[in-house]
Amino acid sequence: MTIEINTLLDLPAAAKIFLEETESRKIFAFDGQMGAGKTTFVLALLKAMGVEDPEGSPTYSLVNIYESPAFGKIYHFDLYRLNSENEAFDIGIEEMLYGGDYCFIEWPEKISNLLPENTIWVYIRSNEFNERIVTFGD
Repeated sequence: MTIEINTLLDLPAAAKIFLEETESRKIFAFDGQMGAGKTTFVLALLKAMGVEDPEGSPTYSLVNIYESPAFGKIYHFDLYRLNSENEAFDIGIEEMLYGGDYCFIEWPEKISNLLPENTIWVYIRSNEFNERIVTFGD
């Protein structure tokens, strides 16, 4: 499926559509260049899930943990600064990925060998009009 995001004002509706289309899935790998809008889209998802004040990108801490009244525990990973899969083990990533909670993962290629088979890959690209195109599916 593809969702077009023309402006920041489109984010809440795009997040709602995304959550509806992926309702039974919980592990998401966000692929996109630096500045493509991965964090911005994840923050919109968190807000749509009832998280009132998402903190932004967990670039230095690697993971932020949220609690949603409707969706339960949500992990937001930013693995840009991760140097090895061993560092991921150090933060307990296996327990988080396989614990049944929601996981939104930026820079997932750093741990591709650790991702569950049912991970949904989400590709965020910008076009010539600086709009974002979000593509995902099985």
